[in-house]
Amino acid sequence: MANVELKKLKKVYGKDVLAIKEADVFIEDKEFVVLVGPSGCGKSTLLRMIAGLEEISGGDLYIDDARVNDVSPKDRDIAMVFQNYALYPHMTVFENMAFGLKLRKYPKAEITQRVEEAAKVLGLTPYLDRRPKEMSGGQRQRVAIGRALVRQPKVFLFDEPLSNLDAKLRVQMRIEIKRLHKQLQATMIYVTHDQIEAMTMGDKIVVLKDGIVQQVDSPMNLFNNPANKFVAGFIGSPSMNFLQGEIEKTEELEFVSGTVRFGIPNELNLHDKLSPYIGQPVTFGFRPEYLYDKAKEKSKQLSVDMDIIIDVTEPVGSEAYNYFHFKGQEDLTFCFRSDSAYDYQSNETITVGLDVARLRFFDVETENRIA
Repeated sequence: MANVELKKLKKVYGKDVLAIKEADVFIEDKEFVVLVGPSGCGKSTLLRMIAGLEEISGGDLYIDDARVNDVSPKDRDIAMVFQNYALYPHMTVFENMAFGLKLRKYPKAEITQRVEEAAKVLGLTPYLDRRPKEMSGGQRQRVAIGRALVRQPKVFLFDEPLSNLDAKLRVQMRIEIKRLHKQLQATMIYVTHDQIEAMTMGDKIVVLKDGIVQQVDSPMNLFNNPANKFVAGFIGSPSMNFLQGEIEKTEELEFVSGTVRFGIPNELNLHDKLSPYIGQPVTFGFRPEYLYDKAKEKSKQLSVDMDIIIDVTEPVGSEAYNYFHFKGQEDLTFCFRSDSAYDYQSNETITVGLDVARLRFFDVETENRIA
């Protein structure tokens, strides 16, 4: 297997359509890296540049420490799994998986051995004589993965391979791909627009927006320490709540937004960073998971407290998403998670706490995190 390095990689269409702006990413050998972002952010373009299917406009691409900007796709020793499976309908599963090896003139015995080994790993052995139309979507996707697997490439590339599957099958296939990665110890680069998929699968996540890499980090660091407001809002479901207000100074620094007011404890070492914002607007961010009902969960640690008014509650099994507003701010809706047994009622007022270690503030103009 191999590492992959992107150095100021750039893609321009025509004269001035910038699809990728100087991407700098290092992917370790045997790492599972997910490229995630909204539609049109450039993640598939970036993957296709790595595969050699898109020309590189600027910067350098290295696979296994060798510069491959001008190396043809077939010579990069990569294998790609596409969103639409791209199987040959007139061929059997065996023939589809063997096709690439036949083109490369591998001995027949070796082709048979590789296909049978891959089929065993993916649970496809009983289906080797079937054609794609006789198989389910999940089985076809496994065939597409098997076709890549028999190549034994340095790098596996996945371009939204699960987007055509139903929700239950997507979960099942996520587990299978993660298990396959653990078994093969392979370098894998995976594209998705689904941030839950990214969080559950990736060792490392690359978040993109408008062709620009916003942050490269582990899933939990992205969740707890987002670099900017976009990452904070994109990662997590339900997404982070945002409330704009000002920093005021009385005896201590305080955040104020209408009826919401709380002090910022000295222990956070945020005062030096927030002092330049005194009298200035900032955005306060807080995740639904970070709030808790003070009356029902009294054992929680030091917190800032806020009174909220419940609008609507959505039970989702063992937990509930509670949508609320602050007094005097009925036009703004926020969310916090709770145990579904709490059964809040519409217009009920409760006091929630927020762990002081989880206060997040963002610059209104740049949207970068103040930290």
